[in-house]
Amino acid sequence: MKFNNITLVIAMEAEAKPVIEELNLTEDTSYCPDMPMRGWTGQFNEIQLSLVINGKDPDTNLDLIGTQAATLATDYAIRQYHPQLLINLGTAGAFGENGSEIGDVYLSRDYVVFHDRRVPIPGWDKQSIGFFEVLDTTELALKEGFKSGIVSTSNSLDMPPIDEKNIRALGGEVKEMEAAAVGWVARLHDIPMFCVKAVTDLVDSGIPTEEEFRQNLNLATGNLKGAIVKVLNYLAD
Repeated sequence: MKFNNITLVIAMEAEAKPVIEELNLTEDTSYCPDMPMRGWTGQFNEIQLSLVINGKDPDTNLDLIGTQAATLATDYAIRQYHPQLLINLGTAGAFGENGSEIGDVYLSRDYVVFHDRRVPIPGWDKQSIGFFEVLDTTELALKEGFKSGIVSTSNSLDMPPIDEKNIRALGGEVKEMEAAAVGWVARLHDIPMFCVKAVTDLVDSGIPTEEEFRQNLNLATGNLKGAIVKVLNYLAD
């Protein structure tokens, strides 16, 4: 299938800014005018592009992160731009023991999941985790040299032992805070999606996550910018 209309979903302004500049997108003030979310639009190789971010919390003026804001941003974007494909871009943590390095770019594989939802009741256990299928990007990853892995989501930056146990049990290789929410909304609207994630921190490094995140954010977002250009060129061809 050729995708002519694609929406990029990103949480933070710092993650989105290099992409917006690289793709020469223009802000669309008609997207969510009464909500914190913001949107941009443009063209790339005959693809109609839109990009949305979660926006700023009106009380703290800090980026809205996590699944609640991502759910709203994605749903509003679908209703505004009617995309054929959703791509969730962002930064993430990964495991050094799996060969991950700071700055690596991962494409999602198989499905995205929640790793912090613990509901040990038959039926609800699987539903709470999600298992939202993602578009098969195997060929793209091989062609462009990206890594691939199962992306797992929570609403916390840290990783207590129970979360680490769940991530390992689910086969998760990339840890972040929005993908499964985007995947849930995509499934509700029957729109394919996948993730492009750049590694800011190694969750098994022993270094505090917030310290590694701040230190490596510019590197990761730069790699993310380069990666999305390759991804869009591939989809355009």
